[in-house]
Amino acid sequence: MKIRANGINIEVEDSAQRDPAFAGKPAVLLIMGLGLQLIAWPADLVQGLEAAGYRVIRFDNRDVGLSSRIEEAGKPNIFWASLQHKFGFTPAAPYSLSDMAADALGVLDALGVQKAHVVGMSMGGMIAQRVTLAAPERVLSLTSIMSSSSAKGLPGPAPEVLRAMLRRPSGTSKAEMVEHSLRLFQAIGSPAFPTPEDDLRARIARGVDRAMYPVGTLRQMLAVVADGARTALLPRITAPTLVIHGTADPLIPFACGEDTARRIPGATLLPIEGMGHDLPTEPVRRILAALLAHFDRKH
Repeated sequence: MKIRANGINIEVEDSAQRDPAFAGKPAVLLIMGLGLQLIAWPADLVQGLEAAGYRVIRFDNRDVGLSSRIEEAGKPNIFWASLQHKFGFTPAAPYSLSDMAADALGVLDALGVQKAHVVGMSMGGMIAQRVTLAAPERVLSLTSIMSSSSAKGLPGPAPEVLRAMLRRPSGTSKAEMVEHSLRLFQAIGSPAFPTPEDDLRARIARGVDRAMYPVGTLRQMLAVVADGARTALLPRITAPTLVIHGTADPLIPFACGEDTARRIPGATLLPIEGMGHDLPTEPVRRILAALLAHFDRKH
């Protein structure tokens, strides 16, 4: 369903939309990562949370999926922005991660949810940190998965991942877009938990069929690059915090998760051996168990 939040249209999936009985249950807000849609959250995770008695709220971030596209911002120059960032300058971005956090809070407002457990993956983890900083009274707990504090000096993507990210699709057809995304997802995947290629291809094709908007991903990327000021604010977070990170993450290395946990007072770090920058079945089982234990400590 579409809702209006923070001045834009946001596509939302809410357990209470399907079954009104969920309206009275504690809410979990899931915030997805760069360029990915709400359907990227594994069904096993969503269904597991619902089975445990939680109302699950997912949404498409701005500039991705079926939510508003910020077309008036144009196509950003990522090369120039990266160069500015490398030399210590903050590039100008058409919107910020704080704006995206306001979108997330606007989703809760529109649904009448006062408080939620906030869970973010990758860029979504950074947005979740911003949500917790902006409205601590709304956050029952924070979980940051395969994300970062964005502190200077942390390691970046592995060379082969950078090459996959910078490589352009061979064309604009569905097959060519799927093939391009497949190579990238294989590059960032979990070495200990490889996803069969046919399964991965089917997931990517589903996303392409639902919505495809690469320039929106570039604008999201610029918002991430411009959000270095968040690092110094993380010690202000008082919500119970769980940091989950794969030890084999080639996109946002494990050291980034370690640094996030170190900066947030009282945070718990859960390493998952052999997990990369994706959500395969076995790590999802462990993540679900960790989330339920983390949420339960709050009640």
